[in-house]
Amino acid sequence: MTELIAVALFTLLAVISPGADFALVTRSSYAQGRKAGLAAAVGIALGVQVHVLYTVLGIAVVISQSPALFLAMKVLGAGYLIYLGYQSLTNTSRISLEGEVAQSGVLAALRTGFMTNALNPKTMLFVVSAYTQVVRPGSSLGVDFAYGAFMSFAHWAWFSLVALFFSRAGLRALMIARQRLVDRVIGIALIGLGLAVAVAGVR
Repeated sequence: MTELIAVALFTLLAVISPGADFALVTRSSYAQGRKAGLAAAVGIALGVQVHVLYTVLGIAVVISQSPALFLAMKVLGAGYLIYLGYQSLTNTSRISLEGEVAQSGVLAALRTGFMTNALNPKTMLFVVSAYTQVVRPGSSLGVDFAYGAFMSFAHWAWFSLVALFFSRAGLRALMIARQRLVDRVIGIALIGLGLAVAVAGVR
């Protein structure tokens, strides 16, 4: 029970800390609506499982012992964040509250959410730290994957709430009226996060 509480608290603190996932869900929700925001949240939860899988299978040990491999993963993740930030910063298309987002837009939001989290070094270090510092060594695969499922569920639940909040009609209308400013703020935030990962590393 103590271990479960520790994992829960560790996960909660990691999930609610601001980062690329938050910026992504915020933009998907206000720009494309509730369905896209919720799809991005699902994608993020699925992305967590990538980190859980290689950590449980022991590949995380290889990564931690190979500075070059870790650096490559960090640069790839940072590059993706900078790319998303650049897209938001240079976006010129106008958003409308009218109509429903196309199915392709929902799938794109899910894919972007997955990629953002799967390539996020912050999530990688969170998952690896959870299993090395909180979970007891020698625990069964069933327990390990159960904790991983909880981590994904926590990400899905939190970012679904974020999506529901930023997709409210009144707030969306307010943000869309200031779309250029909002896009620039989100773009600068994503680029800043990418540069922080690439230059200063993840702590």
